[in-house]
Amino acid sequence: MGDEADAGGRAEKLPIQGKRNILITSALPYVNNVPHLGNIIGSVLSADVFSRYCRLRGYNAIYICGTDEYGTATETKAMEENCSPQQICDKYHTIHKEVYNWFNISFDEFGRTSTLQQTEVCHAIFKKLMENNWLSENTMQQLYCDTCERFLADRLVEGICPFPDCNYDSARGDQCENCAKLLNPTELKEPRCKVCQTSPRVRDTDHLFLELPLLKDKLEDYINNMSVSGSWSQNAIQATYAWLKEGLRPRCITRDLKWGVPVPHEKFKDKVFYVWFDAPIGYVSITSCYTPNWEKWWKNPENVELYQFMGKDNVPFHTVMFPSTLLGTGENWTLMKGISVTEYLNYEAGKFSKSKGVGVFGNDVKETNIPAEVWRYYLLTNRPED
Repeated sequence: MGDEADAGGRAEKLPIQGKRNILITSALPYVNNVPHLGNIIGSVLSADVFSRYCRLRGYNAIYICGTDEYGTATETKAMEENCSPQQICDKYHTIHKEVYNWFNISFDEFGRTSTLQQTEVCHAIFKKLMENNWLSENTMQQLYCDTCERFLADRLVEGICPFPDCNYDSARGDQCENCAKLLNPTELKEPRCKVCQTSPRVRDTDHLFLELPLLKDKLEDYINNMSVSGSWSQNAIQATYAWLKEGLRPRCITRDLKWGVPVPHEKFKDKVFYVWFDAPIGYVSITSCYTPNWEKWWKNPENVELYQFMGKDNVPFHTVMFPSTLLGTGENWTLMKGISVTEYLNYEAGKFSKSKGVGVFGNDVKETNIPAEVWRYYLLTNRPED
């Protein structure tokens, strides 16, 4: 195994027996906006520096990233800009690519999740989870907006965080940006529809759930072993064990949306997968766009080490949700060994926020006439860590 040429004549790197083979990913930046400096240092630039280090050391390393394109935020942005979700993705994927090119980020592949490959890999994983009985059907209560005549996905709901030590008044339906706790929309106090600002009502809807409690033993074995051998950072360990301590609950993996990977199940064919189920699978599907021999990277834990870079709000999805999904297939996946986590990058009195337009954005930086190397150095010396 080694370098092989793909159909376009590009040499693709494959794991080499006897060499140190390192697969590097950074959290897939969401496609609905221009990346800001917090996104860049939080995952993309940090992973780039590590991948350059690996290559200099002579390791056989590839660096995979791309835009995360499905879900509510894209649908919402498309409504705002009066165009289709695909047009939003095409527009902002190009903007992301231009920003990272300017920062000299050395991806081996920078792809996207709105691809046929993404659908294929998601469906294959889903079918294995179904076969192995790790999925359940359940009726859940969801917020429905009578004004917009639709079920409101997590990000289309805002309200007051239900945790008494927080009470942040702009918590989203899936996560509070202030305290970083994961939420369900019905837990919010005084919820409001993000589109029309009216108060939604609760309605029943059927969904599929990943049975995390049943996977608990497999997951804890993985976490206990890999957090030590992979020397996980303290903030990653704390966030992960906080989830375990609260008790694992079945996690809904489907949504009442149109823009997403369709669910290959007769009863749920009008739904799509929850973006946090399908987004980490994007690492795999983007690698499959890089090489048809992607399984030599992703189903080869004996010869490949996986290192992942992200901001702290993404930790539970990479240390609990994604490993549980892969473990549930019963296949021999390459699971994450090392995780590098940043705190939030601060901007004046608060933190950078893409959704609120707070901070310095990639396109602003390009117009300063300060070279990319200076920005890279500045961000790395100010990298927000524990």
